[in-house]
Amino acid sequence: MNKKINIQIPDGAKTIINILKNNGYEAYVVGGCVRDSLLTRDPHDWDITTNCLPEDMLRIFKATHKTIPTGLKHGTITLLDEGIPFEVTTFRLDGEYSDNRRPDNVVFTSSLKEDLSRRDFTINAIAYNGEVGLVDYFGGLQDLQNKLIRCVGEAEARFNEDALRMLRAIRFSAQLGFEMHKDINLALLKLSDNIKNISVERIREEFNKILFSNSDKVSELSSFGLLKHFIPEFEICENTVQNNPYHIFPVAKHILCSVKNVENQLVLKLTMFFHDIGKPQCLTTDNMGVDHFYNHGEKSVNIAEKVLKRMKYDNKTIEKVLLLIKYHDYELKHRKQIKRLLNNIGEENLRDLLKVKVADAKAQNPEFYPVRQLEIIKAEAEIDEIIRTKQCFTLKDLKLDGRDLMQLGITPGKQIGIVLNQLLELVLDDPELNNRKKLEEIVMGTGLLSIHK
Repeated sequence: MNKKINIQIPDGAKTIINILKNNGYEAYVVGGCVRDSLLTRDPHDWDITTNCLPEDMLRIFKATHKTIPTGLKHGTITLLDEGIPFEVTTFRLDGEYSDNRRPDNVVFTSSLKEDLSRRDFTINAIAYNGEVGLVDYFGGLQDLQNKLIRCVGEAEARFNEDALRMLRAIRFSAQLGFEMHKDINLALLKLSDNIKNISVERIREEFNKILFSNSDKVSELSSFGLLKHFIPEFEICENTVQNNPYHIFPVAKHILCSVKNVENQLVLKLTMFFHDIGKPQCLTTDNMGVDHFYNHGEKSVNIAEKVLKRMKYDNKTIEKVLLLIKYHDYELKHRKQIKRLLNNIGEENLRDLLKVKVADAKAQNPEFYPVRQLEIIKAEAEIDEIIRTKQCFTLKDLKLDGRDLMQLGITPGKQIGIVLNQLLELVLDDPELNNRKKLEEIVMGTGLLSIHK
């Protein structure tokens, strides 16, 4: 117990704890909210643990809170306090984990220590309330101070209970910048194959958090034998060097550096992770000993689509990631190229593509970065100018539309679209042509009318 430490509990959680106390029960905030408070980080959620049984909680809070029976058989209800949800769970012990995923059953207990003993890591096994102070039976506070990820009890036992904890160990190491205890490292090497028992959705969420926190930790996913169970396509990248003046890293390290370089948007993180994943399959070496990776963008799109679907990412995310990978090597040196890309993928996607290009260039040979950076800056300025001056780069920007073409005698139907796209191509080459009279003259004078009647 440590009463000297003071954690600012939100009013909603305080109210719940006080109501339980006034009804003769213990209650504490617990887990991640305590850990984050001790690290002076803002907690996302405030979970509460109590010796009150779930059916008694439903009765006690019926008059004061909206109650949601989130997981009664596991002792959890959700209480809404001014619209803010708080999960409240009865002290419990978990039964056997026969599937390495979830307990076969739970047993409620009156002991806070027993409840904390079932948790994954010491830094998540700390409880607190304003009256008692900090309750830390397993040295979590000291591990926070030592920046150490350590399991409650034996690491092998914790990982055998829920194999996802192996990914969580690496994820917490990535998020907090902590080292993992040697017992965790040994257990990871021994039990990594058990990750195949975990649903791809749970794996995906941990993988996302690792990409957001510290992409270098993906190498640990690989070295501990975890990554091969959900993205085996990445492992060949680790052994693929790039004997090319524009690169100084093997493919895998270049990829992970590029992930680190891009801002924290899931689509952008995933784009960087997959943008060069097809390179090993496209490797050729010329007679000067220089490596080339022709058409690696197309191969990377194919691999990314396969993996993203396998990991059950949503269709909108998959679509945008594949689009950005497809164009990540597209040149943007001339206004016409930029307009074509604006037409193909739109302004928002093009601006995100610039972020991809910056992250990619920063992960290459730094000797060439100033030139690449200048190209990207110029491309961004061109985009701004095109948008500001409302230059034509889509069909809707043409000064001639389908109704105009029908008045000129072109038969309604697919012919209208063909002619409009031909006109757009001409205007992309020469913006001065985007004039109604000039476009009409082109249609009448180049044979387009007679061809498409």
